[in-house]
Amino acid sequence: MAASSTNARTWSSYKTATESVAGVGLGFVLSDVDDVVCIDLDHCLNPLTGRLAPWAAAIIRDAGATYVEVSPSGDGLHVFGFANVRQGRRIRREGGYAVEVYGSGRYIAMTGQRFRGAPSTLTDISALVTELT
Repeated sequence: MAASSTNARTWSSYKTATESVAGVGLGFVLSDVDDVVCIDLDHCLNPLTGRLAPWAAAIIRDAGATYVEVSPSGDGLHVFGFANVRQGRRIRREGGYAVEVYGSGRYIAMTGQRFRGAPSTLTDISALVTELT
């Protein structure tokens, strides 16, 4: 059966996923059972210089000590933490960039490439989510 971001019967544990040869990498399904959310920052990181766009640097600062990784594109970041987000949203910001916030019904491709020594743990980022939305 093909995997689905909305069908828990198609999900597996981390151990099972890492042992699988199917697919092209690991990912995480955001569901409404654990309050794990992802803030998706596209096109904010220069992959050659490691320079972070000022708007993204402010978001990373405000997220605090939580897991942040470089996205599969190499020029974006995924900020993970805990918050209550039932409906994903794309927030357009002044300056022409957009931030996406997801809490359920989404599959997030993972790289495991922590951004600048980010911790491997998640913290409450509810205040940041509220600020962004």
